[in-house]
Order: sequence, then C-alpha cells, then structure tokens
Amino acid sequence: MNPTTHTVVDIVDTAIAGKFNTLVAAVKAAGLVETLKGTGPFTVFAPTDEAFAKLPKGTLDNLLLPANKAKLASILTYHVVSGKVMAADVVNLHHAKTVEGQNVTIKTTGGHVMVDAANVTKTDIVASNGVIHVIDAVILPK
Repeated sequence: MNPTTHTVVDIVDTAIAGKFNTLVAAVKAAGLVETLKGTGPFTVFAPTDEAFAKLPKGTLDNLLLPANKAKLASILTYHVVSGKVMAADVVNLHHAKTVEGQNVTIKTTGGHVMVDAANVTKTDIVASNGVIHVIDAVILPK
C-alpha cells in the first residue's frame, strides 16, 4: 500500500472514530452493524452523544433492551437515507425517504439545515459506503 494513500472506512467505523459512542451502541443493539457496513451507499443523519442525552430519562436504556430491538431498529433506520446525499444536494431537498420507510422533512433557511426538528451541525463526513451529516437531536418516526 502506498503510504500517502488514505483508507476511507465504512460508516460504522467512521462513526466509531468520530466518537458517536451512543449511536454505535444503539446500532449494535439493533443488529444493524452489518447493514451499515454494507455496500450502500447510505446517507446517515447521525445524532451526537449529546443528542441522545436529550431524550427523556430512561428512554435510551429502555430502547437498548433486547425486547425493544425492532423499535430501536425502526428509529435508527429513520436516520438513514439510501444513496449518498452530500450537503450541496441536501439544501435542494424538502424531504427524503428513509430506509425505515417514512419521509424526513428537510428545511433550509439562510444556509441553516434542519432534518425534522434536528439541526444539522456538521456535514459531508465521507465514508467508503456513504456520508454522515451530524445532527443535534434524535429524530423519531411518526
């Protein structure tokens, strides 16, 4: 391997390196690691650890229980869109269909982008099988 070549890792490893500890734990609990390590491409609206901390007390612990695996998977796949949608493309969208099946609402005001009620705080973290956009809240399917 050429030492000047940078290896771009998949979405899961990118999330691990980016310190999305709660998101990675949730992805593991929901059994979605292999999916998000797949060929994709995927666009992930990734909540920060602080975003998960904003959930009502006990919510996350409850979702991480094995009995709630399907519900957790539904919430997490609501954060994923098929295809690689870069920030320049997101600003032209009003909604996007999630892997969960429902649409997220995308609103752009003065260069500020929101996905449902979450603010996009960082964009275009490129992975080998897609892209991550960081959000400041956990978004929930209707």
